[in-house]
Amino acid sequence: MSYAGDLTPEEAWQKVSDGAVLVDVRTEAEWQLIGVPDTASLSVEPRFVQWNLAGGVWNQAFLDELKAAVPADADIVFLCRSGARSVSAAEAATEAGFTSFNVLEGFEGVPDAYGDRTVNGWKNRKLPWKKGS
Repeated sequence: MSYAGDLTPEEAWQKVSDGAVLVDVRTEAEWQLIGVPDTASLSVEPRFVQWNLAGGVWNQAFLDELKAAVPADADIVFLCRSGARSVSAAEAATEAGFTSFNVLEGFEGVPDAYGDRTVNGWKNRKLPWKKGS
């Protein structure tokens, strides 16, 4: 593993509560249509930096945008839809000098037998979230 580690959604919530910065790396469309983590009760706001742009194209400005959004000495907790893109983001951020964690299961979790994302993930584990970004 080339980043600090994997966290369950509940562990990620605690890490953010302890001062880490939550960075959602999904696309703008996902933020708008599916929802976003709501960390207002912790008196912090998540950061939103796309790993991929529309059409699945990698965001070449990712590290520059991340550096602009997050203090250099902050621990980062990366979140995506299912926990895959966030691994890549954590690896890239670690290589750039950040202490980075990945949220297992992501925001929506894995699909069930019918293709619906109802099994696990941030939303399905009843962590705070809201519609739109």
